[in-house]
Amino acid sequence: MLRYLFPIYAFALKNYMMTQSVIVCVDDEPTILNSLKRELKQTLGDDYLVETAEGGEEALELIEELLEDNYEVPLVISDYIMPDIKGDEVLKQIHQMSPKTLNVMLTGQADASAIGNAVNYAKLYRYIAKPWHPEDLALTVSEALKSYLMDRQLEHQNQELEKKIITLEKFVPNQFLKVLNIENYDCIEVGNCVERTMSVMFADIRSFTSFSETLTPNDNFRFINGYLSQMVPVIQKHGGFIDKYMGDAIMALFDAADNAVQTAIEMLSCLSHYNEGRKRAKYQPISIGIGVNTGQLMLGIVGENHRIQTTVIGDMVNLAARVENLTKTYQAPILMTEHTWQQLKNSSQYIVRMIDTVVVKGKTEPATIFEILDSLPSTLDNQKVAIAELFEQALALYNLQDFKEAEKLFEQCLEQCPEDKASQIYLERIRLQ
Repeated sequence: MLRYLFPIYAFALKNYMMTQSVIVCVDDEPTILNSLKRELKQTLGDDYLVETAEGGEEALELIEELLEDNYEVPLVISDYIMPDIKGDEVLKQIHQMSPKTLNVMLTGQADASAIGNAVNYAKLYRYIAKPWHPEDLALTVSEALKSYLMDRQLEHQNQELEKKIITLEKFVPNQFLKVLNIENYDCIEVGNCVERTMSVMFADIRSFTSFSETLTPNDNFRFINGYLSQMVPVIQKHGGFIDKYMGDAIMALFDAADNAVQTAIEMLSCLSHYNEGRKRAKYQPISIGIGVNTGQLMLGIVGENHRIQTTVIGDMVNLAARVENLTKTYQAPILMTEHTWQQLKNSSQYIVRMIDTVVVKGKTEPATIFEILDSLPSTLDNQKVAIAELFEQALALYNLQDFKEAEKLFEQCLEQCPEDKASQIYLERIRLQ
């Protein structure tokens, strides 16, 4: 019966592994090896190669050669008493060379310690007493190969599952699930949500619409992916994760305000190096604006049974987007809200100046925004730092509605830093009074 049933397993195994499989028999008596080989051929037919070795040293060399030539060795059958190396030690070394190989030991004299050694260190599948019965050998071999096949199939399934999980994590960030206290992907349901204090960052490429009009659709995709491949690792480095991509824009979430601010600064530094490469390749350099806000938001899963996505909801998210948009107005690469500035553990480590208190679109409460100067080009950075105190005095006078004195100080700011857009904006406001 086994002779007719087992080739089904062997055929499946061969198709799964896509390589030739070899069973190795080890014994110092040629007559024993011939008997083993003959009986295995009767049981397995031509589905497996059967190789023999007359001793432990020869067996180890044979296994090494087979593995180097990319053969599968699902099973080794070894005698215990051999003149060079005992069977349990041979199987132990084979297990170190090929951990997935199953081992069967033939013995008429092995003691419990030898069998225990083989079980513990050689993945011993079974031992068979000498002289063996052909039916016992055939059953042991067929069951061992079936077990090997099942293990390999399970390993393959686990690998495929890991690939699927990795793919799914690209669409549903694992960090997002951790915030939602979801441990398994099959527990994701529409409506899963949690309220939490976080920092939200929006980053957007300046004038991307006009820039993209000069590129083909394929070039646009390549450009976006090339740009994102530079920016996203910086976000991940500081513990942030992407909530969504919106064309050329990035929306990222952070547990701590410092992480968000440090990320924004490093992104500008990374962009500088990226632009150097673009210049060398004769491509147009790009600029970006980054807005950061911190506060309470809701994270959750929205959609319906056939299509879901992660999202964050809250006024503070909208404010972060508005602040990013204000980077265009003030020509400031990075702006943050007062909420973020207050959450910084050590705000003195950053070069910051208050820019304005504004009521952004869609909001009724005014928001105070700050410019982060750390990432500016050195010349402009030095100029803005040099006028920081003067700008602060001018802003105070403006807020006190002493427009005449404020105008003088803003003019002095522009004399020292002609590119300071904030000073230009205040002068325009004063002259429209």
